[in-house]
Amino acid sequence: MPIAKFDHVSLHYREDGDPNGEPLVFSNSLGTDLRLWDSVIPLLPKGLRIVRYDKRGHGSSSVHDAPYSMGSLVRDAELLLDFLKIRDCVFAGLSIGGMIAQGLAVKRHDLVRAMVLSNTAVKIGTVGMWQDRISMVRAGGIEALADAVMERWFSQSFLKSGRHAFWRNMLVEQSAQGYIGCCAAISGTDFLAATSGLRLPVLGIAGSEDGSTPPDMVRETSDLVPGSQFALIRDAGHLPCVEKPEEYAKVLSGFLREVGHVET
Repeated sequence: MPIAKFDHVSLHYREDGDPNGEPLVFSNSLGTDLRLWDSVIPLLPKGLRIVRYDKRGHGSSSVHDAPYSMGSLVRDAELLLDFLKIRDCVFAGLSIGGMIAQGLAVKRHDLVRAMVLSNTAVKIGTVGMWQDRISMVRAGGIEALADAVMERWFSQSFLKSGRHAFWRNMLVEQSAQGYIGCCAAISGTDFLAATSGLRLPVLGIAGSEDGSTPPDMVRETSDLVPGSQFALIRDAGHLPCVEKPEEYAKVLSGFLREVGHVET
């Protein structure tokens, strides 16, 4: 299990594909680990160097006392890409991962040549909403909000099928401290001005049934960057890469070809 160790954080990461290929980096949502992309990666074009990682406080990465700042999460991604000698990647982030993508693209133009903003926004929720969630986790653990989270993450048909059980288990197995830390990071973030100034290829992806970042919110975010694209995946919630991996991979692959990251 590869771990990149830095002064203040240790990050679990995984590489797939061609080690000499064009880099594609994935960043996960709140409450998930790098397995979020398991169903999508085998469907992507061959020849890519695919990197995914657990952000701090999640999966097998190190856990630190809350709160975290978005700046620290962006810095973690920056350290990992420098450690792996990655430049000019396509950085695909979902939810908080999409916020990390925005912050990294603003900070390090040499690292990010194109961005996929999946089920995310420049600002998600309100300070009060996130404080309420933090209080719930402190009082009752992640289990206290797990069912409500599932309602936002997945469509009703997916929930009725029972296929969400794996993801509910993943959520409640995350560190409560790490979850709270990342809630605080989201709470304090508003990238409106920063993202409006970006000039790079952007693809926004939304799920029609997303209860966390509705399609209009994702579209408004991607529209901040001139020339951006937007794709709506129907009958999917906050994690369309889980519910509709074939469609998700098709949309992502098309974008990769358009930006010249894979052969057409």
